[in-house]
Amino acid sequence: MLALLAPWRSLRVVRRLGYVSLDPFVAMVAFPIIAALAGVTIGMASSIILLPAAVGTAWLASVTARGFGRVERSRAAALLDVAVADPHPPLHGSWWQRLLQRFTTASRWKELLYFGVHLITSSIAFSLVISLWSGSIALLVLPLVRPALPADTARFWLFDITTTPGALGAAAVGAVGVVVAAPWATVAISSLLGRLVRGLLGPGAEVAYEAQVQQLQASRSAAVDAAEAERRRIERDLHDGAQQRLVALAMDLGMAQERFDSDPEGARALVAEAHQEAKAALGELRDLVRGFQPAILGDRGLDAALSPVIARLPLPVHLDVRVDHRPPAAVESAAYFIAVEALTNVAKHAQATRATVTIESAGGRLAIAVTDDGRGGADPQRGTGLAGLQERVQGLGGRFQLVSPAGGPTSLFVELPCAS
Repeated sequence: MLALLAPWRSLRVVRRLGYVSLDPFVAMVAFPIIAALAGVTIGMASSIILLPAAVGTAWLASVTARGFGRVERSRAAALLDVAVADPHPPLHGSWWQRLLQRFTTASRWKELLYFGVHLITSSIAFSLVISLWSGSIALLVLPLVRPALPADTARFWLFDITTTPGALGAAAVGAVGVVVAAPWATVAISSLLGRLVRGLLGPGAEVAYEAQVQQLQASRSAAVDAAEAERRRIERDLHDGAQQRLVALAMDLGMAQERFDSDPEGARALVAEAHQEAKAALGELRDLVRGFQPAILGDRGLDAALSPVIARLPLPVHLDVRVDHRPPAAVESAAYFIAVEALTNVAKHAQATRATVTIESAGGRLAIAVTDDGRGGADPQRGTGLAGLQERVQGLGGRFQLVSPAGGPTSLFVELPCAS
């Protein structure tokens, strides 16, 4: 039953009814202007003398169509929830080359075609939707207005209603029309209009394909950069930490071996020092290994894996994980590292007193939000670890947003695609 009322949710049907109602009036403004400019252009183009003027009117028609196209895309986004990108590529070269590009780009001809059929499609849609709404409302109020009609009779095309039960039955049909039929028809017809906008005023398949290729290339480059940065970090940590400890350990044991006979006490002290170096090296290796995916993440998920990390931080952190179904392993691992890196930055640089981590899945995406009440001013360009985090997100085709005004607070928002 609730599904039948879906068009009324968030006043969706009201916005779509507004779109259909305004559509023919927008068409009645756009079509005559563009058609007149196109007609003048064609007429002038037949004369060599008027050819320069024809070029000018053709340019004006193109600019006018693009302006109305922007209006239509904005209306579709605001009232139909149909986001349509601008299909026109940037113009390059001299004024003559730019002019030629205006008339050789498929998207501009599709734009003119849209306004050529817009008046017809908008008029048909308007007539159907308004007729259904007005007819449903007329039936709904029939019991109230029938006594005021001649001979208490409501005359319709195929039948007459002369009795009160008949009027009540018509009102019931009208109620169904107002509540269910007319809203669904409005949604269906406006969806067809939205498809027309997307098809003729949006980027073509070749433009969308090119944009997707560029995005994949950028994601691949970011993934390679992130992997290389991670490799350098591991190499640096091993060289500057555990490797130096192990060298000192070997030297201490070598000197102790030489002193066993001549200086037992000194040898014992060197062995004790070597023992401390071994423990320190193990500690540094343990810290380094924490940079890899922990086993508990694969076994029990993000909540269980992040809880011990948060317990070791020097500030209170509230963790809220709302994930109905576990995401793919690669996405889950990335989310873990993103949260850990973000919290590490908070602990090291933010001077915060508390932080919050929220992870939730919705709409085929995994959203991670990390906020703190620190001093703010975080910038990925300063090399605080945020740059590598941003590259990791981009490598997975996700979205990275950092809001960190001076004085705080700082909010990091990350979205990762997790459709399996």
